[in-house]
Amino acid sequence: MWFGLALNPVVLLFLLFACSVLAPGSAAALERDEIKVADTSSPRTTLKSFIDGCNEIYELIHAKKYLDQTAPEQDELVARVLDCIDTSKLPAFTREERAGETAVCLKEILDRVRLPPWDEIPGTEEIEKAGGFEKLSHWRIPGTRITIARVEEGSRRHEYLFSPGTVERAIRYFHQVQPKEYRKEGDGPEVSKNFYQWYFSVPGHPALAAIVSRLPEWMQRGRTWGLANWKWPGLFVTLLITIALMVVAYKLQAYFTRRWREKGLARHWLTLLFPIAAMLVPLAFGYVTRYYLTVRGTPLYTLTFLSMTTMFFAALVVVFGVSSRIAESIIASPQINPHGLNAQLIRIVSQTLSIVAAAILFVAVGQHLGIPIATLIAGAGIGGVALAFGAQDTLKTLFGTVMLMADKPFRVGERIIFGKYDGVVEDIGLRSTKIRLLTGHQVTIPNGELAGTDIENVGRRPHIRKISDIHIPLDTPREKLEKAIAIIRAALNSHEGMDPKFPARVFFTDFVPTAFNIRVIYWYNPPNYWDFLAFSEKINLEILRAFEEQGIQFSLPFRVAYTSVENEEKPIEVRMVDGRGTS
Repeated sequence: MWFGLALNPVVLLFLLFACSVLAPGSAAALERDEIKVADTSSPRTTLKSFIDGCNEIYELIHAKKYLDQTAPEQDELVARVLDCIDTSKLPAFTREERAGETAVCLKEILDRVRLPPWDEIPGTEEIEKAGGFEKLSHWRIPGTRITIARVEEGSRRHEYLFSPGTVERAIRYFHQVQPKEYRKEGDGPEVSKNFYQWYFSVPGHPALAAIVSRLPEWMQRGRTWGLANWKWPGLFVTLLITIALMVVAYKLQAYFTRRWREKGLARHWLTLLFPIAAMLVPLAFGYVTRYYLTVRGTPLYTLTFLSMTTMFFAALVVVFGVSSRIAESIIASPQINPHGLNAQLIRIVSQTLSIVAAAILFVAVGQHLGIPIATLIAGAGIGGVALAFGAQDTLKTLFGTVMLMADKPFRVGERIIFGKYDGVVEDIGLRSTKIRLLTGHQVTIPNGELAGTDIENVGRRPHIRKISDIHIPLDTPREKLEKAIAIIRAALNSHEGMDPKFPARVFFTDFVPTAFNIRVIYWYNPPNYWDFLAFSEKINLEILRAFEEQGIQFSLPFRVAYTSVENEEKPIEVRMVDGRGTS
């Protein structure tokens, strides 16, 4: 069980790692200390670092005809550009790509507006002369909505970055100013014409770039629904391959699980490789769409969200698969009955741990997708309440199962009496218990009913008690009555299956109509019912033979006979008759 506690977090950590690969946030920003970073000590240095970095990336794309996102020099340039942007308010799963699109849109805007001379933009010296950075919280480019603001908290405190508000408005703002002409050469910093179109159109691999270069212009530069036309076929083929691989992985898992389940735990564990492979498929899909097809904008955010969601559900399959196999590995121990309550308790605990791990995954992935944790918890709470109302019977049954596991009123193989049912327990499940009745029929009873009702466990009795009354006719002489008592006591003296703590008891207890009553009580151990019946038959025959030898008769069952009333004025005649007809 502790092994299971260790494995489920491993799956969780793997999923979080996969999240970082699908949406690395800002990989360049995480490595700021290892490469040349942007100078963000003032609005002037931030703006200059941003414009120069964008121009260098633009020239690199034009030279290579593709966007090599793995090249070290390009990675450094991208990091310098993104260092100038405050991405703290962007969702983690789209942070890097959203920041990249924002940077391109900002550069396109800056290439269309007149920028003030560098010496008119506040620099480090101007900030110091003004009394320090506390005196300059932000600076806005004249005639625009673009603001460079000082960061007040966090690891980048006191740096000047494009503000979160600017980042949020940049894409919409760009589409508003896009119809305007670019700034003329010599009228400010260098202009990177059609940077946005290049960013959304170029592929991410030289071999792919060679193929795209042979396509018509409308395929290369044209866009449909925010995506370059040439990317749609590639995306369609990649999506088909992804779906096919996941379907094949789960089909293989189902096939080998059926074949290997009964061939040992080792093979059963190997079947987990298929859902793990299925969990890796969305990761590969995200990598191809991001770094080869260079999908951008809303299509990328949508595909990334779907990939993350798919991988989340695939991870749930792995989590529950790991937990179930751990439970079965523990139950396979010789000390545990695979059909007993302990085995069912292990399965319940394992499934509970899986649900806890799934909840952690839900919160972690939700936060990574940009959903506030308060919203996640509130949604989980509302869903839990709705589930509780909709599954009251199920919860009652589950609670009954837990109570049965804790109290253990019976085990598989024991005979129990529950209400009108009398039979042997065949199986104790998570929802119900199966009982094989003495008639041969099988009945299934919900565990909730069993937990809330009295149960007589016949299988746990230490012995079988027999109580019987022997009637001797009233006209029997006292000497024969005493002889009858002595005969019965002698027959049961140190009898077969007697527990010394429970010797047989024989007493003349009462006078009944037409008979003397002799009460006979004895206990038989071990409580094997068929052996008990054989012993009872033996004792009865022995007593019968002894009575016949001594001339002692049994009083037959007593009954009352009523005569019919023919006349209302005639009294009712009542005759008391014993079994031989004596009145």
